[in-house]
Amino acid sequence: MLYLTIIITSVILDRISKVLAVKYLLPIKEIPLWEGVFHLTYCENTGAAFSMFSDSTFALTVFSTVIALFLCIFLYRQTKLNSKKLWYLSSISMIIGGATGNIIDRILYGYVVDYFDFTLIDFAIFNVADCFICVGAALFCLNLIFDKEIII
Repeated sequence: MLYLTIIITSVILDRISKVLAVKYLLPIKEIPLWEGVFHLTYCENTGAAFSMFSDSTFALTVFSTVIALFLCIFLYRQTKLNSKKLWYLSSISMIIGGATGNIIDRILYGYVVDYFDFTLIDFAIFNVADCFICVGAALFCLNLIFDKEIII
């Protein structure tokens, strides 16, 4: 139940943030929160991470959906094999939730709404779903590296 809650919460937080970005940020395009360092910048990303595979929305939607479904099955299996591995199972849930948030965007809009912009280092513009995916992936890797009791 905890893992479903993580997935649903991440999707809800992502959807709320994107609805707010479309409503308030789209008309003005950018809000500098810390000039030259961190801005909220409205961006429509038709690609994947760092705008790779731009304008491949259908293929990315299908691919992302297949991966998310695979991860759901994997999570279900892992809850049986590693039922006491809270951080490990939570990491998978975070990845599923983030992926689902971006899949919803691709289906609704044909692109992913991004808005977090670290202008200081000229980094890719990203969103809440991307944060869940990255944090989840990092936790997943750390668990695999440091917890030798995980059964895959």
